[in-house]
Amino acid sequence: MKVVIDTNVVISAALKDRIPEEVLLFVVRHPEFEWVATNEIVEEYISILRRDKFHLPTQVLQRWIDIFNTLITIIDTQEIVDFPRDPKDAKFIACALATRVEFIITGDKDFTGAYKIWNTTVISVSMFKKLVCAMWDVLT
Repeated sequence: MKVVIDTNVVISAALKDRIPEEVLLFVVRHPEFEWVATNEIVEEYISILRRDKFHLPTQVLQRWIDIFNTLITIIDTQEIVDFPRDPKDAKFIACALATRVEFIITGDKDFTGAYKIWNTTVISVSMFKKLVCAMWDVLT
């Protein structure tokens, strides 16, 4: 099962150590799931985590960079998506379209109407935990 994870979820995971981190670690620990991203998306993850305002200790930042570099499947996409609601989010939609992911995990309300564009389920991190993680653990 392929997933694209929005930057806001990654930031929350790195900063708060709660549900977002649980979900990301669930995805990377279960071989049935594949976290896919483009180089552009991974670069965004890293550049935002490096912002001074977050004051991330070097070891925490490096832990996340290691996860990105070793556990994300990097894809190259030629998809061009027009997403006027938030053009910065177009890269996530393009990645989802190129790899036909089942889920985009996000906390961004700009994706609300995007489910009409393709067959990917746009889901909040808490709902993913409740519906996917919890059910997966029950079924396996």
